[in-house]
Amino acid sequence: MKKISFVIPCYRSEKTLPHVVAEIEKKMESMQEYEYDLFLVNDCSPDHTMDVIRRLCGEHDYIKGIDFARNFGQHSALMAGLRYSDGDYVVCLDDDGQTPADEADRLIGKLEEGYDAVYAKYDHKQHSSFRNFGSRINELMARTMLEKPADLYISSYFAVKRFVVEDMIRYENSYPYVIGLVLRATKNIANVPVDHRERESGASGYTLKKLFGLWFNGFTAFSVKPLRIATGIGAVSAAAGFLYGIYTIIKRMVRPDVPLGFSSTMAALVFFGGMIMLMLGLIGEYIGRIYISLNNSPQYVIREKLNISGKHKKAKKKKEKARAETL
Repeated sequence: MKKISFVIPCYRSEKTLPHVVAEIEKKMESMQEYEYDLFLVNDCSPDHTMDVIRRLCGEHDYIKGIDFARNFGQHSALMAGLRYSDGDYVVCLDDDGQTPADEADRLIGKLEEGYDAVYAKYDHKQHSSFRNFGSRINELMARTMLEKPADLYISSYFAVKRFVVEDMIRYENSYPYVIGLVLRATKNIANVPVDHRERESGASGYTLKKLFGLWFNGFTAFSVKPLRIATGIGAVSAAAGFLYGIYTIIKRMVRPDVPLGFSSTMAALVFFGGMIMLMLGLIGEYIGRIYISLNNSPQYVIREKLNISGKHKKAKKKKEKARAETL
């Protein structure tokens, strides 16, 4: 009997989380061929989300709760849930009810067909214009920096096989980026169409600052293309400056009576100075992240765990050992 683990990062979802859990439970009643459990990871939500998680964990042993000591972000919450999960398939979804939990069987069906990872695809997203803009930027960044296939749609609702999870959790640095970890593990990825619902209550937890942080994680943690782009821009700028210098010398020789332009000189200095500072800042971002990683800055810090014990870890290790012996 195969097992499905559901991982749900939780933030400001005290009103929506019970509905999401109930929807999963109802769906799994029609999927009797699978075992399942749920991992609810509270990302230090300022409302009563953790109280809701405690109540749900008290009602059912198959619901596991994890509480962060401070806010680490959605991707860190996903990594925590992935580390404690032991399902043959792992489904990750949102806590706001916009990702239809009752369509998880579509994702699992694609995994059963032989795909290693499956992402839900929305024809009509119900996010705000700001979130849709952020999604488009994230899509462009993943395609450019992470070599994501152009026809692959990326979303926060996805399912992966166990071996993909095992590869993902090997990443222990401070800036996890789940999309990059999946693309690093496999390119055998499919999309399935699902409906995207309107938000039941509240607003998105993603601010402009968090979106920029997410994009930086993507291209500094899994790609050196920004450094290569910086090198290319530096080469083009140097060539332009050299050609401009030759043009200035020729102009002086042909028309010595024409004074050299102070404004053009200052414009060139400001332009090239700005480019140099930009490239140094980019290099400094890479070096800073290396420094933080060398200091063993954690992906997350767990304050409390519910329904997760030493027995759970032993069972997980035993299952992994059995799987390895089978292979």
